Amino acid sequence: MTDEQTPAEDVAFEADDASQEIEALKLEVAALKDQALRYAAEAENTKRRAERESNDARAYAIQKFARDLLGVADNLSRATALSPRDSQDPAVTNYIIGVEMTEKELVAAFERNGLKKIDPSKGEKFDPHLHQAVMEQPSDEVAAGGVIQVLQAGYELMGRLVRPAMVAVAAKGSTGPGAPAEPAAAGQNPYASNGADTGGSFDTKA
Repeated sequence: MTDEQTPAEDVAFEADDASQEIEALKLEVAALKDQALRYAAEAENTKRRAERESNDARAYAIQKFARDLLGVADNLSRATALSPRDSQDPAVTNYIIGVEMTEKELVAAFERNGLKKIDPSKGEKFDPHLHQAVMEQPSDEVAAGGVIQVLQAGYELMGRLVRPAMVAVAAKGSTGPGAPAEPAAAGQNPYASNGADTGGSFDTKA
């Protein structure tokens, strides 16, 4: 304190210094908080990216193997669908039960590894991202654009389409319940996806 400063002036000077220091500390705390939030967000993004890359690597590793097994699943499904369930022969009955158990275990193994069956129910709306229309038929039970029958089940692996479900769909003008499908533009395939070929082809020869 100089000779010219009074005690009151000295106290005011010190209070001003303290106020400036507090403001500086507040700014520093805000900056550190912002930095901590950025680090937390970056860590979360890194975690999500690592999980996504891990899932992608896993899906890539088992995709070919899974696709090769789809033929086995198809054959087991046909065997159970065509099996003589009314047979009185115990050997035949036991054989059918064994095939059905094998099919269920294979499907369960698929699901445990992220491979899910695409098996739309009758009347479900055609989805060009998951389904492939191979036949079009008039129907008085299903509205136009709905699935009439599944000819071959599809599969997706961890959200990625491995094989679309091959389906028969109700033709335009079908009188089934539900709202009619929106009319397609002239020359446009109503079962083709926008800008993608996956599951959108239409083949009347199938």
